[in-house]
Amino acid sequence: MAHADDGGKSGVGKPCGPASWIYVCRKEPGGGGGQTQQPGSGSQTAGKGKKGKPHPQLCAVQRLEPQPPKSDPIWKGRKGEGAIYTRVCLGQQAGMVMVAGALGAIPQTFWAAEAPAVDVDPEQLAREAVDRMLLTGPKIASPRAAGKYTVGVPMWMWVEPSPTTFGPNTASASLAGVTVSATAKVSSIRWAMGDGKTVTCQGAGTKYKASYGMAKSPDCGHFYRTASTDRAGGRFKGTATATWAVDWQVTGGAGGGEQGAFTEVRESDFEVSVGEMRVLD
Repeated sequence: MAHADDGGKSGVGKPCGPASWIYVCRKEPGGGGGQTQQPGSGSQTAGKGKKGKPHPQLCAVQRLEPQPPKSDPIWKGRKGEGAIYTRVCLGQQAGMVMVAGALGAIPQTFWAAEAPAVDVDPEQLAREAVDRMLLTGPKIASPRAAGKYTVGVPMWMWVEPSPTTFGPNTASASLAGVTVSATAKVSSIRWAMGDGKTVTCQGAGTKYKASYGMAKSPDCGHFYRTASTDRAGGRFKGTATATWAVDWQVTGGAGGGEQGAFTEVRESDFEVSVGEMRVLD
């Protein structure tokens, strides 16, 4: 019989009889971390939860059906009291064991005198749904990495919307009979321009057209007052940080109709070369 203990250290025990049940009791930490992509003009970072932090693991317990025979060692000699339960965690990568030559994830199986209480946090389910959306930072269209910009000339900033870079994006997650649906959409983008100035835009920005000439952007623009020639690499290094507004509601199971909201942030880096206009005599 393969098994692991509650301390998180996996191991293989000695066979203790003709048991047909293989069980794992290993508790894994919640998933987390982030990933970086580099499409277009800047890197885009996707993280778990607010500021990329992992969420606590969300688990549910249910009575195992059918119950294993009383001869199974998991009963530890108990005859009549209690029952065998399984603990399944949302997004869990449980202890991995070889079963009939295949690698599989086995939920934790244990004995309990009575059914453990199950308390599912709908907001945590909503955060799990957001993790499944694979949201990233804004896909920056302007300023362009290869662009050349001029001191005192209006710069137009805008991003290219998509479900993962701007929204809207929807997903759901379920556990212990509770289903939560979440919708995420960028509510604002804060541009740190690299010159000490910041600009907060409420939308994706307006795409510039040559017919606009020297006009200012109507919703997302900036003036550079100095050239970038004295900066490292001759460029201003900036960051576009998107705030995602997430609305969620319970759509199935206990707590139907319950709803709430929270925010997530994702960011993308950019660089911009700014020079000065010279008048020739």
